[in-house]
Amino acid sequence: MTAIRFNIVASTFKYGEEDAREELLGLLELLGDHQPDAEITDINGIVVAYTNLGLFQVIDSLRRLVKNEPWQVRYILRLIPIELMVHNKLEDIANAVKSLTPKMHPHDTFRITVEKRHTILRPADIIATVASKIDNRVQLKNPDWIVLIEIIGAFAGVSILRRNQIFRSVIEKRNSSNRTNDNFGYNDTTV
Repeated sequence: MTAIRFNIVASTFKYGEEDAREELLGLLELLGDHQPDAEITDINGIVVAYTNLGLFQVIDSLRRLVKNEPWQVRYILRLIPIELMVHNKLEDIANAVKSLTPKMHPHDTFRITVEKRHTILRPADIIATVASKIDNRVQLKNPDWIVLIEIIGAFAGVSILRRNQIFRSVIEKRNSSNRTNDNFGYNDTTV
C-alpha cells in the first residue's frame, strides 16, 4: 500500500497522481524541505508525503504562494496535514486522538470526520471509539475543531484541526481572486 511514513495526504484528479506527486515534491522543496518524500497510493487521486517542515507552516506558505502565484498549484486539490500516523486498529486510532486533545480547551466543540479507503473498519465503530476518548461537546455544523481520521489501507493518519488548517486549492484561488477583484480594478481614490 504505502511504503513511506506520511504526514501529508494530498488529493488530486483521477490519473493526475504523478503530476500531483511531482508538484508536491517541488512545492515542499521550494518551501525549504530539501529531502521530502512522496508516494502515489493505489487509491485513485491520493498521494501521501512526508516533510520535515512544520505542517501548518506548509499550509500557510501554500496559501501565500497561491495568493501571489496561483499557477504554482495546478494538480493538488487538497492538502491535509497528518499529526500522527498509526496502524488502523481502533484502539491505536483512539489513543492517537486522545494524545492530541490537550490542544482543545474544555469549552471547545468538535466533529469527527472519517475518510477511509481500503479498510474493513466501519465509520460508526471508529467514531464511537474515538468519541469515547474526548470529553468535549460534539457540534456537527460549525465545530471549533475537526478530529480527522484518514485511513489508507493498513495505516491511519490522525489530526485535530481547525477548519482553516486544510489547504483546498480551488477555494484558495477563488478567495485570492475575490480579494484582488474587490475593487474591480479601481483604486480607492475617486476621479
